[in-house]
Amino acid sequence: MTHALLVIDVQNDFCPGGALAVDGGNEIVAGINDKMSDFAAVIMTQDWHPAGHSSFASTHDAAPMSMTEMPYGPQVLWPDHCIQGTDGAAFHADLQIDRADLIIRKGYNPAIDSYSAFFENDKTTPTGLEGYLRTRGIDTLTIVGLATDFCVNFSAVDAAKLGFKVTVDMALCRAIDFDGSLKAAKAGMTGEGVVLG
Repeated sequence: MTHALLVIDVQNDFCPGGALAVDGGNEIVAGINDKMSDFAAVIMTQDWHPAGHSSFASTHDAAPMSMTEMPYGPQVLWPDHCIQGTDGAAFHADLQIDRADLIIRKGYNPAIDSYSAFFENDKTTPTGLEGYLRTRGIDTLTIVGLATDFCVNFSAVDAAKLGFKVTVDMALCRAIDFDGSLKAAKAGMTGEGVVLG
């Protein structure tokens, strides 16, 4: 019971045809479903932005994928995506969400983006996931989902820093790979002791 599968943001807007589509994002769904039976606990995250979120390029009248400075540091300005209650924010239709013990929604604070399953991007505001895992006695995580270089990366690094044993199953992740972000993410994860499987 100490090992959980953490499924990151397998949502329509991150799959082909979505507002922030990750190449091949839909290709990992069947493999994730198959893997769920190997774990006593399955936790999923869901990007869940209000309209007009501060991380949206449209909010700043800026070009998508440009950068801005927020009070908590540099921020990519994304296309509007995963807006609360929309089809884009829904999980991929084939993902077995009934298997999830817990669904953590993140990015709902309009002033702070949230890549990690553990902390918002100010790196101090917790989502509550750490406490949930600790009270259940879970100390080991396998992480899968979207996107390798952003939400998977931030979740894996934070989990490792919090003392969890972490493996990222690279075959069940897909990356945006924006401006060298995948290479940097791999280096950052391995530097924190995350195993890339």
